[in-house]
Amino acid sequence: MGNSLHNKIYLGRGSVLRSRGVQVALLLCAMLSIGAVWFLFRTLK
Repeated sequence: MGNSLHNKIYLGRGSVLRSRGVQVALLLCAMLSIGAVWFLFRTLK
């Protein structure tokens, strides 16, 4: 039982990471967070 559950989680995670929409969303989130941090540092100085 534990082995099949682990396989389901592993396969689900792999398919999620392979999907293009999730990759684009992660990239947008990373760029937004980096831009927000850079903007904060620029306004604080």
